[in-house]
Amino acid sequence: MKFLVRAAAAMGLMALLAGTAHALTAAEEKIVERIRPIGEVCVEGQDCGDAQPVAAAAAETGGARSGADVYQAACFACHATGAAGAPKLGDAAAWSARIGQGMETLVSHAINGFGAMPPKGGCMACSDEEVANAVQHMVDNSQ
Repeated sequence: MKFLVRAAAAMGLMALLAGTAHALTAAEEKIVERIRPIGEVCVEGQDCGDAQPVAAAAAETGGARSGADVYQAACFACHATGAAGAPKLGDAAAWSARIGQGMETLVSHAINGFGAMPPKGGCMACSDEEVANAVQHMVDNSQ
């Protein structure tokens, strides 16, 4: 519901702005910034400017992304907030029992999904190696 209200407000503000030639006030500029979309969807086959799929970016760099890069791109949303019971990065108590299961188990859970976490944490463009790199990054930063 909040999304619909924000979208309607954004459309109304943009329509207002398009029909007038006045400069934005500081308050209006703050509103425009707050309701600005945080991202865009680029569909294969469309000209998306500089945006490129994650897999293409990895291929251009010549290999798998680092664990830190994958964490920031895919794992951060849940492992920084604890969403759906995900252990937070840096929370040694939450990670200790998991780390005790061994890296092979942790990586298998991350690749195949476990509990509320979907396979590959939802990053289907991530390779198994990149998922393993992200798991290693989280383990290294949570002991």
